[in-house]
Amino acid sequence: MNIGQLARQAGVPIDTVRYYERQQLLPTARRSAGGYRVFGDTDLTRLQFIRRAKALGFTLEEIAALLSLSDQRSHDMARVRDTAVDKLSDIERRITELQRMHGALKELVDACPGHGALVHCPILTALTCSSQ
Repeated sequence: MNIGQLARQAGVPIDTVRYYERQQLLPTARRSAGGYRVFGDTDLTRLQFIRRAKALGFTLEEIAALLSLSDQRSHDMARVRDTAVDKLSDIERRITELQRMHGALKELVDACPGHGALVHCPILTALTCSSQ
């Protein structure tokens, strides 16, 4: 299949396919006699893997590591699980931080009447005041 067909089937833009190829997440495509990239089903499977891993929050570096592990099917799955556990811990930390940010911002929004002189705005006051 050509790059357009691959991109369409994987649900990504063509530029993404080219980028992943440059980042060596996808192997360099073989070329047709006319110089066009030619991809196969394994490329589609790999591209779908990348897309799903990104949707779970994995970075491209982490995805490269997972792909490398996936290519070594005879090895133990412990490293894959460890990578997923690390990502889960990272997501939980980020959720905690987002909840803290949500609470702080909600307090400011609730304290702001939404009218009157800006000099009395609790949101601007909180952002302007130094906590040091």
